[in-house]
Amino acid sequence: MNKNVIVSCAVTGAGETTEKSPHVPVTPKEIADSAIKAAKAGATIAHVHVRDPKTGKLSHDVNLFKEVVERIREADTDVIINITAGGGGDWVPSDADPTKGGEGTDIQTPEERHEPVGLLLPEICTLDCGSVNFGDQLYVSPSNWLRKQARLIKDSGVKPELECFDTGHIRFANQLAAEGLVEGDPLFQFCLGIPWGADADAETLAYMRTRIPENANWAAFGIGRMQMPMVAESVLQGGNARVGLEDNLYLKKGQLATNEQLVDKAVGIVHSLGSDIMSPADAREFLNLQKPNGKAN
Repeated sequence: MNKNVIVSCAVTGAGETTEKSPHVPVTPKEIADSAIKAAKAGATIAHVHVRDPKTGKLSHDVNLFKEVVERIREADTDVIINITAGGGGDWVPSDADPTKGGEGTDIQTPEERHEPVGLLLPEICTLDCGSVNFGDQLYVSPSNWLRKQARLIKDSGVKPELECFDTGHIRFANQLAAEGLVEGDPLFQFCLGIPWGADADAETLAYMRTRIPENANWAAFGIGRMQMPMVAESVLQGGNARVGLEDNLYLKKGQLATNEQLVDKAVGIVHSLGSDIMSPADAREFLNLQKPNGKAN
């Protein structure tokens, strides 16, 4: 069991959730404020996406990322910043011509996905380690793109969080490390319960954690109603945890949550198992992260 747990909060995500809950932050100020509230509730890491302030939909605007990051860094409350580098990877074949992307398709190059990371130099950024059927669309991350993106992340000094939605993604993440494109102790995030990736259950998690290197650190999350059960399961199996409105909108059945409420509930679960929450300062040292200004610790 993990006795000193890193809790991440994915504060907004990119899904069509803003119409389902008024608590999903949209503007840069709302996203930053929610990240800070989550940190005050016990989150070690804030995982950041941005949204179009007018529509609430997914955005890749570097200026929005810049405002969010600056607001968090200027706050009195410390939290590690983890910027998404998943970028535009959504592919929906056109009904008229399946060789072309239809409505909902949003594709970015590796360079475009890396742009906010290279500019803002957060401590951590995500690297989605493969393509996957994501509901009724395809998330596209070809291996040659990922190698290019991993090299950009490595050169920036930012720590990649290797997001794995299925077991093949772990194989490729390990290959990136073998090729020297991921340095130091790898950091994995097991993303469980996404249709149609790996299941959010104890057996799947147990298998996935046996496929990573001995020196790796890892966390896991489940979506929807499996969010809190996977917090407990991750800690019991020796890992860290993630919660937040990107992955789940409810505190309990019928009650919409805020990010800080989800973090508070996760912290309570961790404490009930006899474990502590790792502070951002301790986690920076433990994970060997660069400082927020881009300099090495």
